[in-house]
Amino acid sequence: MSIYDFSPPPSDEDEEVALTPILLGESKDDQSDVRFIKLLVSFTLGITLILAAGYLAAVVLSDGAILLRPSEVALQRHANYNTLVQPADEALTGAGVVACIVDSGLAPGHEDLEGINLVGWKDFVNGNNQPYDDHGHGTSMAGILVANGWLKGVSRDVDLLVAKALGSDGSGDDATVAEAIDWCVQNGAHVISLSLGGAPDVLPFTLGSGRSSGDAANDAIDAGVYVVAAAGNDGEDDDGDVAHPSSEAGVISVGGVTIKGTHWSGSSKGDNNGRLLPLPVLMPRGDPNKKPEIVAPAEGVPVLIENGGWGIADGTSAATVYVTGALCLLLEEKPSLKADQSDGGADNVNAVKQWLMNSAVPEEGQSTHDDYYGYGLLSIRGLITEATQA
Repeated sequence: MSIYDFSPPPSDEDEEVALTPILLGESKDDQSDVRFIKLLVSFTLGITLILAAGYLAAVVLSDGAILLRPSEVALQRHANYNTLVQPADEALTGAGVVACIVDSGLAPGHEDLEGINLVGWKDFVNGNNQPYDDHGHGTSMAGILVANGWLKGVSRDVDLLVAKALGSDGSGDDATVAEAIDWCVQNGAHVISLSLGGAPDVLPFTLGSGRSSGDAANDAIDAGVYVVAAAGNDGEDDDGDVAHPSSEAGVISVGGVTIKGTHWSGSSKGDNNGRLLPLPVLMPRGDPNKKPEIVAPAEGVPVLIENGGWGIADGTSAATVYVTGALCLLLEEKPSLKADQSDGGADNVNAVKQWLMNSAVPEEGQSTHDDYYGYGLLSIRGLITEATQA
C-alpha cells in the first residue's frame, strides 16, 4: 500500500514554511530512511492481506471458521464434564490398557492427537493402510479418549486400536461391524468402544443375515473383553428400546446427560419389561443388565474435528467413550481384570457391571433403575473404589 500527498504546491509566501522540515535536519539519508519505512510497511500490509485472503478462502472451502484453539466456552464445558463424572486420581492415565474404537476412522494429524499410542489400524471399508477419517465422527470419539492437547482424553495413555467400519456418510453394515469387533479381540483389545448410531449425523448401520455385531460382541464378552456401546439418540421419537448392539445383555449400554447432569432428551429409552411386539421379541431384563446401564456426558460435548479444529457434539456416542475411558482406568488400577491376565472371562465383565451399577450416581429421587437414566451417572472414582474394595 502506498501513501500519496494531494496537498497543493507551496506559493512563494509559503516557501519558508515548506522548507522548514529541511531546515530542521531532513537530509537525503533521512528521506531514504522514510522511503525504506514506507516500503517495509507496504510489504507487511501486503503479507497481512494475503494471509487474510487465505484464511477467508479456507473458511469458505471448509464450511466454517478455522479455530486456532477451542473457545473458552468449550474449554469450560470440557472441564465441567470432567468434574461431573468424578475423575480418578491423576496418576491413572490408561497406560498398559488396549482400547479399540470401531467407527469412521482417525485423522492422526490433529495437534491434540500428537504422540498418541496408535498400535493398530484396519480399514474395513476401503482397505487403506494409513489412518484417515472421511467422516469425522471417529476422530471426535478418539479425542474424548486419548486427546492430549487443549482437550484431555479420559485415558490418554492407552494403546489405541482403530477399526474403520463406517463410510464417508457415517453408515455401515452390521457384518462389517462384526468383523471389526473380531479384529479388535484378535489384536488384544481389553475394551471395545462402539459409538455406532449414537450421533445425530451418523446413520444406523444396516442389519443383515449371518454373523451380527451382537454375535461378535457376545463372543468378545465371553473372552473377557469389555464392550461399551451407545444407547442411541431416538429419545424424542423412541422406537421402544436402546440401539443394537447395546441391547445385548453383556454389552454396557450408555445413555446421555446434560452439563447439569440431568437426562438428555435425545437419549434412547430401554425396554426392560419384555415384549412380543414389535419385533424383535425382548425378554425381561434383570440387574445389572437393565438398559441403559449408565449415563454420561452427551449434550454439547467438546470434541476434535478431523480438519484440525474443535467443535461441540451431541449424542450418546460421546457418552460411550467416557465410559470406555473409565474402564481403561479401572483396568490400569486393577490389571487382573484384563482378558489376557485372567481366565475370568464373562465373569469379570459381570463383576464390573455390578460395580458400575453400585457406583452410579442416581438422579434426585431415583431409587431403582430408570429406563432413561439407567442406574445413574458415571462416577469414575466410585467405580474404581468399588472394584478395589471388592
